[in-house]
Amino acid sequence: MKARGWYSGLVLSMAAALMGGVAQAETSATAGVTAAQLVERAPIHWVSIAQIEKSLEGVPPMNVGFDIDDTVLYSSPGFYRGIQIYGDHFSSNPEFWQLMNNGWDAYSIPKEVGRELIAMHLRRHDHIYFITARAASQTETVTNLLQKTFNIPASEMHPVIFTGIRPGENTKTPWLGKLNIKLYYGDADSDIEAAQAVHGRGIRVLRASNSTYVPHPQAGALGEEVIVGSDH
Repeated sequence: MKARGWYSGLVLSMAAALMGGVAQAETSATAGVTAAQLVERAPIHWVSIAQIEKSLEGVPPMNVGFDIDDTVLYSSPGFYRGIQIYGDHFSSNPEFWQLMNNGWDAYSIPKEVGRELIAMHLRRHDHIYFITARAASQTETVTNLLQKTFNIPASEMHPVIFTGIRPGENTKTPWLGKLNIKLYYGDADSDIEAAQAVHGRGIRVLRASNSTYVPHPQAGALGEEVIVGSDH
């Protein structure tokens, strides 16, 4: 009987330990966080699309601008292909831009934040402009792709503006001023700086963590609003 009692006690102890381990695992699981929650812990000015829309109540229709790459489109597949074919200096090769601006965006993935923002501004009857630092090419199909992808009425679609890049100059700033852009969305520091330079409202869209556009900027470092969950 003594041996049986010892065995029973061992079984009970093992069962208790097992249940304790399960309970501990469940506790650990419920105490976890998602990647999005980790991102949102940064002490910066986070905003949601609903909050942006709320802040525009009573504001008459205005001119609104969008960057393209990593803002409304995840276009890294095309840029990655450009690196493979033309090397690290692909962006200075006109052949790359002719291909990128005329078909390679078929492999770009529309960002959900872009869909929601554009839909919101269309409801407000704002005038939407796409202003990108891509180099201009002889022809382009980007305008048509964006119009169809984001369901923008053809009558309200403006041709994409390709500013190109010039060292030491923010090529977007003159265009934002010329078009009287009051609100501009972008993922790069230069996007926010261009908006601030013309006294506009620059709002940061997060760049996807696996974007080919590196290094990644420090979102919120310029005092701008940053859209929660806008990396996709």
